Amino acid sequence: MSIVVTGATGQLGRLVVDTLLETVPAQSVAAVVRDKAKAADLAERGVELRIADYSRPETLAEAFEAGDRVLLISGSEVGQRVAQHAAVIDAAKAAGVAQLAYTGVLGGPEADFTLADEHKATEELILASGLPYTFLRNGWYSENYTANLAPVLAHGAVVASAGEGRVASAARADYAAAAAAVLTGPAEEHLNKTYELSGDTAWSFAEYAAEVGAQTGREITYNAVPGAVHLEILTGAGVPGPFAEILVDVDRAVALGALALRTGDLARLIGRPTTPIAESIKDALAAS
Repeated sequence: MSIVVTGATGQLGRLVVDTLLETVPAQSVAAVVRDKAKAADLAERGVELRIADYSRPETLAEAFEAGDRVLLISGSEVGQRVAQHAAVIDAAKAAGVAQLAYTGVLGGPEADFTLADEHKATEELILASGLPYTFLRNGWYSENYTANLAPVLAHGAVVASAGEGRVASAARADYAAAAAAVLTGPAEEHLNKTYELSGDTAWSFAEYAAEVGAQTGREITYNAVPGAVHLEILTGAGVPGPFAEILVDVDRAVALGALALRTGDLARLIGRPTTPIAESIKDALAAS
């Protein structure tokens, strides 16, 4: 039996593996990756590599073994994820895994925005499969915002169409720690459970802008714009139209409170407070 992390060379996957290796012997961890070369560092640390691709179901037959505890990290190819995830679920069921944890989206069936649709469909497939599951409904990563500080600093403004909506974000490493916790803890505590994961504090975009300003010593304002204007700004900056529409739709959901949910599940799983947005901003500025 191994703890298996899919998408292990992605931003979240690598953090999950790193966290697992703090407490679990490397020989007990397996990484499912598409590109062996990109995972060479993991192999050097003693992690087993299993080469497979969500989009090639035939490669998934050897990705899992009976008794494995598996983390299915959602794919990044919007529009293709349901079929990709279905292939993973089928392979996991055929292998007889002991646990399938899935990184979905905060709110689950109640999440009323386009980006959540494939997550909701995936959860339905997992339930229909009969596999022992753990749903990790991740809220927004703080890095979704702090990774894009360059234009904020260049223009002296945070631009969004989220109105006065608030976001209970947490650092990506917090979500990785939660995933590691449910994969290493007593199975009976986490099987067939759902966790709504988000930060301890929900911040507004005005507060975010003020914090960036405070840390940089510059005047940073929050420029709240209508959705149509936001879409024009994004596409004008080179963001592909379909993805720009998704981003604007997320801001619509933020304005309605969809990403402000706070249950305390994330802090309880990781055994500490979640990372404040101010700390994530500080880290991003230091890395820039």
